[in-house]
Amino acid sequence: MNSEVTTETLNRKLAEAGLRSTRQREVVYNAILSKRDHPTADEIFARVKNEMPSISLATVYNCLDTLVQCHLVKQVHLERESTRFCPNLSEHAHFHDNDTGEVFDIQLDHEVLEKLSGLLPGNLKPSSIDITFRGRNAAAATPDSGNPEN
Repeated sequence: MNSEVTTETLNRKLAEAGLRSTRQREVVYNAILSKRDHPTADEIFARVKNEMPSISLATVYNCLDTLVQCHLVKQVHLERESTRFCPNLSEHAHFHDNDTGEVFDIQLDHEVLEKLSGLLPGNLKPSSIDITFRGRNAAAATPDSGNPEN
């Protein structure tokens, strides 16, 4: 993604929330966008530390809270794991590879979302959908005759 567009989007969303852009927010946001691998706060901290050695982990957490509040990134909560951050703002699901810990975006088309929403009882209307598939990447799994799960 073009860095000018990224900075413009960041500045606009922050201004809409009555906040100003800071170098720390920009560096943290760019760290999430640059790799798109659903990093944790600690992983983001490690990435930005090279570019901004004086940044603290607390500042990274504050920046992440602001980015979530301004709808620039989503939090991804995986059972018993650290919160991860996702820049894909469309409604989508995630696949969590139990072997590697990797998280992948799974795009859901509009018809699937409508069908899922139609399963809700009564007048319930979802404001968001959070679906996580868990498993393993069968293509990456190595055969292990001693392990019945392979």
